[in-house]
Amino acid sequence: MNTELNHFDAGGNAIMVDVSEKDTTAREALASGIIKVSPAVLSAIRSGASKKGDVLAVSRIAGILAAKRTWELIPLCHPLSLQHCSVDFTVEEERSQIRAVCRVCVEGKTGVEMEALTGVSVALLTIYDMCKAIDRTMEISAIRLEQKSGGKSGVFCREKA
Repeated sequence: MNTELNHFDAGGNAIMVDVSEKDTTAREALASGIIKVSPAVLSAIRSGASKKGDVLAVSRIAGILAAKRTWELIPLCHPLSLQHCSVDFTVEEERSQIRAVCRVCVEGKTGVEMEALTGVSVALLTIYDMCKAIDRTMEISAIRLEQKSGGKSGVFCREKA
């Protein structure tokens, strides 16, 4: 893995990485995260009792929208025309948590890791926002890149613990 930071020029100034000479390749990234919630929140989500609507449906749309607009949030990210973005949830009742996974694909000159991470983060934040009237002690954690492919650096796949 490269240990040099590429968002700085020789003078230490922040720059947008020049990707003009890079090859266009198929690129994909998968990120995940968790929100720990109370049993009351899980029950409200499962039954559709949240006053703000279908929590997971709204959170899915929020995550997709965020992934598409990552370049507006992260200053040095390139604007990308995503070919695919999905946000999926797994309700883990025994742990009283919801796992979110965001998958992003593009044919481009730069990767989509930031888009996947942004998508999963905003999806989890939206769950928090929609359920905070029930419980403000929810905790968002373990947001991380699970895998990525494409580009010069090739494939990354997080080892399962």
